[in-house]
Amino acid sequence: MTTLHEVDGTFHMYTKGAPDVILDLCTQILEGTTIRKLTQEKKEEILSVYQEMASQALRALAMAYKDMKTLPEDLESAEQDLIFVGIQGMRDDPRTEVKEAISVCQKAGIKSMMITGDYKATAVAVAEDVGITGGALTGQELEQLTDEQLAEVIDGIGVVARVSPEHKTRIVTALKSKGHIVAMTGDGVNDAPSLKKADIGIAMGITGTDVAKEAADMVLMDDNFASIVNAVEEGRHIFDNIIKFIYFLLCCNVGEILVLFLAILLGLSRPLLPIQILWINLITDGFPALALGADPPEEGIMDRSPRNPSESIFARGRGTSIVEMGLVMSVLVLVGFYFSGQGDAHARTLAFSSLVFVQLAHAFNARSEKRSIFSVGLFTNMWLVGAVVLSVSLQIAVVYVPVLQSVFGTSPLHMEDWLIILGLSGVIVAAGELMKKSRGYSGQ
Repeated sequence: MTTLHEVDGTFHMYTKGAPDVILDLCTQILEGTTIRKLTQEKKEEILSVYQEMASQALRALAMAYKDMKTLPEDLESAEQDLIFVGIQGMRDDPRTEVKEAISVCQKAGIKSMMITGDYKATAVAVAEDVGITGGALTGQELEQLTDEQLAEVIDGIGVVARVSPEHKTRIVTALKSKGHIVAMTGDGVNDAPSLKKADIGIAMGITGTDVAKEAADMVLMDDNFASIVNAVEEGRHIFDNIIKFIYFLLCCNVGEILVLFLAILLGLSRPLLPIQILWINLITDGFPALALGADPPEEGIMDRSPRNPSESIFARGRGTSIVEMGLVMSVLVLVGFYFSGQGDAHARTLAFSSLVFVQLAHAFNARSEKRSIFSVGLFTNMWLVGAVVLSVSLQIAVVYVPVLQSVFGTSPLHMEDWLIILGLSGVIVAAGELMKKSRGYSGQ
């Protein structure tokens, strides 16, 4: 940056900028009160000081000036034959939480890159301080690479210094060409193209310009990198709970379908009435499913690798598990139905209640794809506990309240019936634990 000032008929030009750039514009140096010729030896001495500052993560700024008798016609051409004054070093320490946030990113399989206009040595020193790994490039070095060459080396780069807006856009393009999902942060007008190009553009809410905010997909209200990591963690938590919700409901629906299908196939009488199936879907399935949507995050949620964005919800064995658990549910219900005498209201009530309780027990299985329900904890989601208690209460009312008995076609169950139902519910829990073990999942 250069400013021009007129004082008593003399024009004074003051310039500041990167030391290596400023030195190229200088031919003299101010030492004390004496102006001397700036020799090559002196330039090298100044650059060594600059290098030392940069290695200590200091952002160095050089100053120079020039006095002129007349106003220059072109300021840019006048930025020649300057008198070098000195260098100042500024430390802009990263926030204390950034290092921990980058460490969490590495465990989560998220690569962090620093793209900056700072001098390369300064950027490398800051990157090392916060834990960013990988090689370093300058914008000038990047310009020497073709798009194909940049794509080949981009995964090994952690720092890109002395960049222009065009460089940022090329970096985003190279990362996307490798199949990465790219989030780019920025605050200036010049960051708008790269924010728009990235999969997720994140503008700074405090220091960001209006242009950057308009171009971005998200605005970071506290300008804190750790908030981005927290958002990733919350996103994984929400996705997990959506999967639990869908998995539980599909298991239950497959179980209900197979109960009816297998009963017909085996020549059994009808185990469930239409209104009973409707009751299960609307009431006893619905509350636990909603409670699974409020499940707390699992331990180690940020120790996983990122999932493939094109991955189906039935991937990772979920589709097979849905069919298997639905089949187990149906077999358990039909076993209870068969041995209780089949066609009368009592047998249907036992089958009806068995299906309800088996599904409620399976809601606890659905809380984790990898961990035992006893490791997760039966009471770590009180919403689910409350939903199960409510569903059980409603089901007992359907079985014993006379008005509801006439509506749902039920009859009172005896103590031995409830023991059978609870036993079948325990079997579905055991089946879920065995299936997790068979897939190599941990009970811890």
